[in-house]
Amino acid sequence: MTTFHRICQVTDIPVLGSRIVKRAGQIDIAIFRNDQDKVFALLDKCPHKGGPLSQGIVHGESVTCPLHSWKICLSDGEAQAPDAGCAERFDVKVEDGHVHLAV
Repeated sequence: MTTFHRICQVTDIPVLGSRIVKRAGQIDIAIFRNDQDKVFALLDKCPHKGGPLSQGIVHGESVTCPLHSWKICLSDGEAQAPDAGCAERFDVKVEDGHVHLAV
């Protein structure tokens, strides 16, 4: 059974931006919000060179890594061709305006 933890309100995440969830001794999780208020969660590490995806540009359902412009699909963490690799994805849901993250 998956356990979800309430993280924040959707409005705490900037539109076309992100918010960081700190984890002691582990890589942070980036929570993203697109312009249609869809929320996604990925490990805050690009599969290419480890760039902070939370600092990337969100567009549609993708984020562009700030280091080398790899485009990562927010729904599954997969790098878009011609690049190859995957950022770990986390289940996230929104209920009553609150974001819940499965960790």
